Amino acid sequence: MKFRKIYFNLIFLANILLIAQQPKINKVEPPNWWSNHTFNKIQLMIYGENLSHANLTSLDEMIKISSIPHKNENYLFAEIEIQNSAQPKIYNFLISNKFGVDTLQYQLLEKNNSENIHQGFSTEDVVYLIFPDRFVNGDSSNDFLFNEKEEFEFKDLNGRHGGDIQGIINKLDYLQDLGITAIWSTPLVENNMYMSYHGYAATDFYRIDPRFGSNALYKNLVDEAHKRGIKIILDHVANHIGSNHEWISKPPTPTWINGTTQNHLPAEHDKVVYVDIHADKRNIEFANKGWFVNTMPDLNQTDSLLAKYIIQNTIWWIEFSGLDGIREDTYPYSDPEFMSIWAKEILTHYPKLNIVGEVWKGDPAVLAKFQTNNYFPNEFDTNLPVVTDFAIRDALYDYLDGKSGLLKIYETFGQDFVYSNPDNLLTFFDNHDTDRGMFAAKWNLEKFKKALTIVLTTRGIPQIFYGTEIGLDGGGHHGKIRAEFPGGFPKDSLNTFEEDGRNSNQNEIFNFTKKLLNLRKNNEVLIKGKFIQYFPKDNVYVYKKVLDNIEILIFLNDGNQEYQIDLSRYLSTNNFENIETKNLLNENLPEIKFDEKFILPNNSISIWEFKHKN
Repeated sequence: MKFRKIYFNLIFLANILLIAQQPKINKVEPPNWWSNHTFNKIQLMIYGENLSHANLTSLDEMIKISSIPHKNENYLFAEIEIQNSAQPKIYNFLISNKFGVDTLQYQLLEKNNSENIHQGFSTEDVVYLIFPDRFVNGDSSNDFLFNEKEEFEFKDLNGRHGGDIQGIINKLDYLQDLGITAIWSTPLVENNMYMSYHGYAATDFYRIDPRFGSNALYKNLVDEAHKRGIKIILDHVANHIGSNHEWISKPPTPTWINGTTQNHLPAEHDKVVYVDIHADKRNIEFANKGWFVNTMPDLNQTDSLLAKYIIQNTIWWIEFSGLDGIREDTYPYSDPEFMSIWAKEILTHYPKLNIVGEVWKGDPAVLAKFQTNNYFPNEFDTNLPVVTDFAIRDALYDYLDGKSGLLKIYETFGQDFVYSNPDNLLTFFDNHDTDRGMFAAKWNLEKFKKALTIVLTTRGIPQIFYGTEIGLDGGGHHGKIRAEFPGGFPKDSLNTFEEDGRNSNQNEIFNFTKKLLNLRKNNEVLIKGKFIQYFPKDNVYVYKKVLDNIEILIFLNDGNQEYQIDLSRYLSTNNFENIETKNLLNENLPEIKFDEKFILPNNSISIWEFKHKN
């Protein structure tokens, strides 16, 4: 009897050990895919236990499996090829080793082929940059969802403030009325970090941070924006992750991360090294492999499994949500050959989509090197359509700050010959990383309005930062730059989304911004016209946009004196009798009489349309 008990105990323990060694699935990425997608060879990354000797088997001939020879207890990689005739449904897979079997159900969804999605963004748009945690709190129930890593208190400059996706949805009508046609939100994916509010330290690439909402709510944001003619741009980060990502404690491959938490290169933030013909190119390693900061481990995009993971993740968000464009963070810090392949893959499968890469350098020649089809010798094409125009940003900011005048802006535009497409530049004077324009202008409203006019009426794709329309003026600290929009949060004493909640200066800026945005939105010449500028003289800068028989002239008088203009210098013809004129900022002004003096008021902005009748 005693021996029988021992025998059964041994059998029981053996079964326990057997079960403990069976493969176990915790999650799979991408979490689903789509039938009839042009990207039909998918790399599955399966997270789990006892996977080092496991194999994946398909139970349906519509999905073919190729094993990837990679050994890891915690991850199994496999490539599945989805046949063109595969239907949208749940497909069954088996994961097995010699100790047992686990099952995986994988769903193919029906691809959305609507023409109203994936529209890209262009000079026809004005991009409104939103820092979601500080814009509007639309759902206070998610404010205090647990993050065991968070070190900053709620409402701290470096802490969460409660803004979320629902808040953005709640203000779509406001943005539509303002004249906005595209929204770029900083990253919304999960950041389970000591400082979590900014979104640039992902701990889950496939999950919206629950303090912002959910994946379904993000898709709803895209749908609701599209109903109002507003496009959505995803902020994507291929360069780094957050140090609390599970990949740090359990690396999927030995080369997944550049270095370790204890031993890694620092990022030297040197973008010039890529273009410098005198540089020791070994120093590129500090840009490609250096950690942006110590809490943001650097991803190694030369690892082929990681490379495909990043490409698929980008495509998944595009297809899942129906979004229109990508803003790629810290673009020069990733492996350049990979980024070229990444951009080409996205634009091959979504040819109407657009991509802007963040290249934080105020030198046109450096910026131009990163744009596709550039004029410089290259080992490969970057395939990057749009670059952030930090050169114009610096010139505009120096003007607002009083460090330089309009001449620097003119001369910076004068270097546009280095770009393969100057219209494919994102033009701005501030964003979530730089001191705000009004901080530099010190509430000089006329100077601020001139800078805004230049952004919205010259060339490129204009971008304004949330709160620009009411003159938010934070500076000196990221938490102040990313200040709350007054009226977007519970218990706010003022609501600057409404006219009666704004003071006179805020209303003046708001009304001017709205006037200019809608003027641009409804005027093809300002969107598509050829940009022609003239040398600034006596603090007066003149430029125009020309399309067919219409010329729109913009006069910026930065001086304290009236200035007399000789229109014959700026118009394409002196046959004034056949020209109709209209003041676009003040339609109540009479037409220009060409036999009289044309006077610019001191410290003024004038925008005139000249229409040639013949």
